[in-house]
Amino acid sequence: MTDQTPVRPGESLREKARKSKGSDLWSEIKSIVLLLLAVLGFHSFIAKPFYIPSESMMPGLLVGDRLVVTKYAYGWSYVSPTIPNPAAIFRNVVLRTPPEAWGITLPFMEGRVWGKMPERGDVVIATPRHSNEDYIKRVIGLPGDLLEVRDGVVILNGVPVKQVWLKPLRLPVDANSPCDPRQFPGGIQYDPDGREICVLPVKQETLPNGRTYTIIDMGAREIDWYGPVRIPAGHVFLMGDNRDNSADSRVPLEQAGLGGPIPWETIGGRAEFITFSLDGTTQLFNPASWFSSFRPGRAGTSLHPTKVAEPAVK
Repeated sequence: MTDQTPVRPGESLREKARKSKGSDLWSEIKSIVLLLLAVLGFHSFIAKPFYIPSESMMPGLLVGDRLVVTKYAYGWSYVSPTIPNPAAIFRNVVLRTPPEAWGITLPFMEGRVWGKMPERGDVVIATPRHSNEDYIKRVIGLPGDLLEVRDGVVILNGVPVKQVWLKPLRLPVDANSPCDPRQFPGGIQYDPDGREICVLPVKQETLPNGRTYTIIDMGAREIDWYGPVRIPAGHVFLMGDNRDNSADSRVPLEQAGLGGPIPWETIGGRAEFITFSLDGTTQLFNPASWFSSFRPGRAGTSLHPTKVAEPAVK
């Protein structure tokens, strides 16, 4: 088929080709921009991937876990939009500077669109007002609660939250979960095959609404004592499951914690399930490591706490 584009008098074939090429380039740019807007829109209002960078939510979440966070679970607030920070991305990827947030957070604004308060036990991400970094923690206290932590036991409205000791948890040691002796002194042991195992003292904690999950309790720590504090309206109290190693609502801002109850507007979404998990041995230029570094058995794990059956009324 021949090109039927008319050539105006005095217009050379070379000029015509240049204009056609420019038009094609502009179409490609528009397509890329629209694709980026669609991705950012999905990240902002539907769901986004999340990477676990610390041990604060062990044992349920390990460093190297990748998960899905839904943005619509509690409605949308000023922290919902995903706004990339090109300068931070360039510094981290090209200049190899220390890790920093790749996004820009809007100034604080009160309220949520179609807002809904989280439930006790939900695992949520929050972007506190003093930081651009996302924190991932569990919702423990709700507006109006009188909350106290006494010798590691959460007390809600005067009633201790039920905790039951379980058999010690045995987790394989790998590059992303090295069983750091500063966090887990004496935790490293060896199985009969000589492999390193991280043995952790764990409890089952059950909230007043029946939702239950596993926490790590390494013994007496300063943050085992907190409050009492009345949670203000429109605020929630967050704690990590690795109770002795979590910069959560019990920890002051000066120590990189959340500094008490946080506004519900800072909640960016709810963690839903693990997509996959890496043990930290992936090498960019070694394709074989792309598969061997996957941790088995973690993909598809739900992050919604189970709920114990309520006793039948007689």
